[in-house]
Amino acid sequence: MSNVFLSCDWGTSSFRLRLIRIGDGEVLAETTEGKGIAAINNEWLNSGKAASERVEFYQEQLSSAITALRTATGGLPIIISGMASSSVGMIELPYGSIPWSLSEDQPPVKQIPATDNFPHEIVLVSGLKTFNDVMRGEETMLLGCDLSDGEEWLIIFPGTHSKHAVIKKGSLIDFRTYMTGEVFDLLATKSLLSRSVSTGEVEAGSEAFSNGVKEGREGNLLNSIFHIRSRQLLANTKPVENYHYLSGLVIGYELSSIQQIQQNILLVCSTRLGASYKKALEIIRGNSPEYRDADKLLMAGHRKLAGQLL
Repeated sequence: MSNVFLSCDWGTSSFRLRLIRIGDGEVLAETTEGKGIAAINNEWLNSGKAASERVEFYQEQLSSAITALRTATGGLPIIISGMASSSVGMIELPYGSIPWSLSEDQPPVKQIPATDNFPHEIVLVSGLKTFNDVMRGEETMLLGCDLSDGEEWLIIFPGTHSKHAVIKKGSLIDFRTYMTGEVFDLLATKSLLSRSVSTGEVEAGSEAFSNGVKEGREGNLLNSIFHIRSRQLLANTKPVENYHYLSGLVIGYELSSIQQIQQNILLVCSTRLGASYKKALEIIRGNSPEYRDADKLLMAGHRKLAGQLL
């Protein structure tokens, strides 16, 4: 087995490819020169090619990204997680079910052999499901968390569609999705409220954000969001303050359901989102959550799979 492999995180609108050393996790090369799955799927639909050529079409996109690494990759295997295993991806794979052990179970995967045209074996990682919810991508980060203790954890993955994953005795036993980021974007850019908000440099701990969190955790969101408009009309609040107030509202509303829970909380995301959620959780819970970088956990999960499958 080679000590290096290719790690690909292929999201709906994002793409990241890395050459990683399994032993110590060092990133030897990296590129984001690739389109998200949604864009590639649109190109595929417009290509007029036969269904039997779908995998090869996506492999061509991968080949371009591998070239962009500007380093020798030979026939190295590639692990792909995210939306590449969805209905708009390379191959749609079925979801795995919970409960799911972080230390003993692998997520569902499909191994696609190398070919003359694409000399890289592909390990395509699928997601997990409950009876009414699904995830793709977060399961790989869960693998990288290395939570082997017997304590209960609530792991929060902020984002366009935030996930709250419940870990008990080292197993994922439940999770829920909150469309926080998407709702915020729609309200801030497409709704009547867009006239009352604008982006600007106000830190996550600002008074506007904090006040939004407090109202979001207690109020009715459908009523509270109109206060963005009334704040501007009645109090002449600046649009940049309203922007962060709205951010606090939707995050506070998302987190309102966890005010009384007893589990340890682990926040998994980028530094930017982490600052906002950390402040919101301090307001709602009275203490700071543990934090880990999402990218580092994704790579750790891929390394674990590489050690098991390659």
